[in-house]
Amino acid sequence: EKDMSLPVSNSVDTYKLQKLFDNMSECYKLFWFKGIVDLVFEGKNELTYNQVIDKMIAETWYMVCEYKLNLGPNDTLEKLIIEASSLTKLKSSEKEAEILKTLYSLDNKSINTMKRKLTENVPYRLLAPFLKTEQEKNWSLPHKQQALFINQNPAIIYEFVTIDGLNSKIRVRDNWSNYIKDNYDIIKGWIDYNTIKYLQKRNPSVPAISDKLTAPGKRDLSKPTLYWKAVIESTDLHDIYIGNSLTVNELSIDHFIPWSYVCHDELWNLVPTIKRVNSSKSNNLPDLNTYLEKLSEMEYQAFDLTRTNYKVKAAFIKCADKHINDESIRRTLYREEIDEIEFSNRLKEIIEPIYNSAIRLGFDIWKG
Repeated sequence: EKDMSLPVSNSVDTYKLQKLFDNMSECYKLFWFKGIVDLVFEGKNELTYNQVIDKMIAETWYMVCEYKLNLGPNDTLEKLIIEASSLTKLKSSEKEAEILKTLYSLDNKSINTMKRKLTENVPYRLLAPFLKTEQEKNWSLPHKQQALFINQNPAIIYEFVTIDGLNSKIRVRDNWSNYIKDNYDIIKGWIDYNTIKYLQKRNPSVPAISDKLTAPGKRDLSKPTLYWKAVIESTDLHDIYIGNSLTVNELSIDHFIPWSYVCHDELWNLVPTIKRVNSSKSNNLPDLNTYLEKLSEMEYQAFDLTRTNYKVKAAFIKCADKHINDESIRRTLYREEIDEIEFSNRLKEIIEPIYNSAIRLGFDIWKG
């Protein structure tokens, strides 16, 4: 497997940089380096350990809290984020700036202990590819002595200014600072590439890992909305969660299995409801025993209308073009001659494995 390569440079050793994430059993190197790269790009060259760790927390917040990705067995960064989320009551989808602001003013013993644990090795070991082999015997030395040894090497990305717990300070060397700023997008892409490889190993059954590195952009559900509006205008449709008759005015489109797990807008997973219910269900899984049969009945009722109602059929065709992307689902679930029993069985086959995988990842179950 060929790795993504970085731009070569006369001023820094990119061959050694390329080895930064070799032999990586935990995620700390990835997110520590990403934090440094982003802070340098923002114009900061002198950074405290605390600053870099706050950046690590803010940048992985969405992955852990919203997408519920597993960063590794007994991962300290993941535990730190969960603890910070519980203490601060910040939203799982909170903006990075707000997370950083809250962390800056948060002084908590348990949080600080976990932060210190994160800094035991990674600030020093990240630089291992740039160090001579005799450094191996120095890893067990106190941090101040490790820092002195490392600082003597001219090739390193950053040097240690002071060693003082979370207030320890590093300075990114000018040649590296310039290289990072000049090649920021490519370096960020390279870090993302390595992050995806790492996360896929830790989350083998989770879909769309590459879409889960950051908060999502705006989603366009205009075509499914028009489809369900056409259905509601043509027949009496009842909300699967609360049983109310649905109206065009109050319509809100819900992802039956949360978007933060599937990361797609496929039609078979989109269900009409009202805004209040959609907000209440939020990022949770609906109870399958209570709602799967109702979902199946509603989806079939709508699809059945495409056979007799021109307006619904036209809206379905427009919607299908963008929101039925799996050819096998298009052929088997949305088959012209399918009956309700077969439709229900097929939908169940599609939903159940994805649903069970989301449960294993830690998504909560909701009953309206």
